[in-house]
Amino acid sequence: MAFIVDASVAGAWLLPDEDHPFATEMMNRLADEDAVAPELLQHEIRSILLIAEKRGRIGEDIIYTALTRFHALPLRLVSRSEDSEVVRVARRHQLSAYDAAYLALALTESLPLATLDRKLAAAARAERAIVLGPLAHDH
Repeated sequence: MAFIVDASVAGAWLLPDEDHPFATEMMNRLADEDAVAPELLQHEIRSILLIAEKRGRIGEDIIYTALTRFHALPLRLVSRSEDSEVVRVARRHQLSAYDAAYLALALTESLPLATLDRKLAAAARAERAIVLGPLAHDH
């Protein structure tokens, strides 16, 4: 089954000092399942990598290597999202428009959400979306 992947999981795939079992599990699922994300994921990944460089976690060479790896991933990036749904879930759960875009996509596509973000997972559970991983039942 396909799943929505957010930046917290995709970022863990690309940063060499991130070793999260759930992110690894989701990466392994890409062999047989489709991962879907809003197009903004590519911008969030760039931001994650630039922040990691600024904090001394990675060097410039790692940024470009990670971006090459990101673009090679079998991801389906969705360019359009329902404005009304993004705004609704953002308002209801005090989410950024960025986080709300992942949840809105999960809801409109009826797909489970892979996230390591507690606030986003809580909002998804409140919307009765399926949350994958360690935050599936976290309260």
